[in-house]
Amino acid sequence: MMESFAFEHKYIAVFGLGKSGLATAERLSAGNAHVFVWDDNQSRRDLASSKGLELMDLISEAWPVTDALILSPGVPLTHPTPHPVVSIALNAGAEIVGDIEVFLKEKQAGRVVGVTGTNGKSTTSALIDHLLSSAGRAVALGGNIGTPVMDLPQLPNDGIYVLELSSYQLDLTPSWKADIAILLNITPDHLDRHGDMAGYAAVKCRIFQNQSEAGVAIVDADDLICAAINSELKQHSKAKIVPISVKRPVEGGVYVIDGLLSDLSIGDQSWTIDISDIASLRGRHNWQNAAAAVAAVSHLGLTPDQIEVGLRSFGGLAHRMENVGSLDQVTFVNDSKATNAEAAEKALTSFNDIFWIAGGRQKVGGIKQLSPHFDRIREAFLIGEAAESFATELDGKVGYSICKDLDEATKAAAHAARNLPSESIVLLSPAAASFDQFDSFEARGDAFRNVVNDLIKGDK
Repeated sequence: MMESFAFEHKYIAVFGLGKSGLATAERLSAGNAHVFVWDDNQSRRDLASSKGLELMDLISEAWPVTDALILSPGVPLTHPTPHPVVSIALNAGAEIVGDIEVFLKEKQAGRVVGVTGTNGKSTTSALIDHLLSSAGRAVALGGNIGTPVMDLPQLPNDGIYVLELSSYQLDLTPSWKADIAILLNITPDHLDRHGDMAGYAAVKCRIFQNQSEAGVAIVDADDLICAAINSELKQHSKAKIVPISVKRPVEGGVYVIDGLLSDLSIGDQSWTIDISDIASLRGRHNWQNAAAAVAAVSHLGLTPDQIEVGLRSFGGLAHRMENVGSLDQVTFVNDSKATNAEAAEKALTSFNDIFWIAGGRQKVGGIKQLSPHFDRIREAFLIGEAAESFATELDGKVGYSICKDLDEATKAAAHAARNLPSESIVLLSPAAASFDQFDSFEARGDAFRNVVNDLIKGDK
């Protein structure tokens, strides 16, 4: 794991003791920083205390002279209003940063690939990691996906860190600089935390900050906002610009048309592969993910043969269009990671005869944009805070039931789907956040998988 000595003998406050906050606090403490921590959750405070970390109520108690506040990405920095701890930190003269900033000060070697976007960043990050590891490269995957960055190992000079970054994390990383930076798309999301689309796009655009002539900027050419960013980069960035597209050929980039991926990003070394038959990369959204990943690893030295082997052995991402079992002619698909309509649209356009489980804590815009795909849905099973709102949108277009929880919805959807004489899909693709009923989208997806497993076992 990452050793931490850049803050030795300095006073560091850590607010938010989830996986990343706790890992950062432990590494800082082991590196002889004076660390004091707090979380609103008592069980997390208890866990931190059991690990020997010093608790201090960062809202109620007076701080000592403090060099930095390490802030959890989930805590509001600016919008809708700054969390009280932010104002207190500024008054104490503390720099406010996140764990990625600490990581950048601590890593000793290796290149960094940064991946962001409203949707697809987890799959793209995981795919890059898989392509590199299957080719025998030293690679570590972390950030907003899986392992906290301070739990990653120190890599050798030829090692590669693949970091998925949310807008919140970019907001807390002033010295961010990637060797390869990827922006997949920008659609409305987290607007409560960034004020408006302009604020959200500006934060996402930081993925390209500080890049040198040796850097590579991979950016979507299809999304209107990203296309504008692409034009700006061409004028002002020192990095090599590599466009990606799933709609049209792009000069000097990587594109996928009808499942045929073409890489024109490395001079005259262009090559093509048909990825239409790779189940884990089904759908246009996954073609975009593949295009971005291929552009990245091509610039990291992988050969076309190595890339093809990696693409064909990629198993996909948990909670993202994940096949979790079958019963009779019914396939159960866990797409719990679809926490907004834009993400859910990817799943709805990939299947027919869908028995759709949706709902949770509603995002801005609800599911209105999904109406062109309602003809793919046989019946909807609605859960959580968004159930009534989603029902209003579906009324008169798709039959629906409002269910008390995910367990009831899954069983009801399975029963309805089994009555269909042909193959069908029970799809959990909520188009909403999980926090009304679950701690995370992962917990929601695991709960769905458990219900499906019980149904399959009970049928034997």
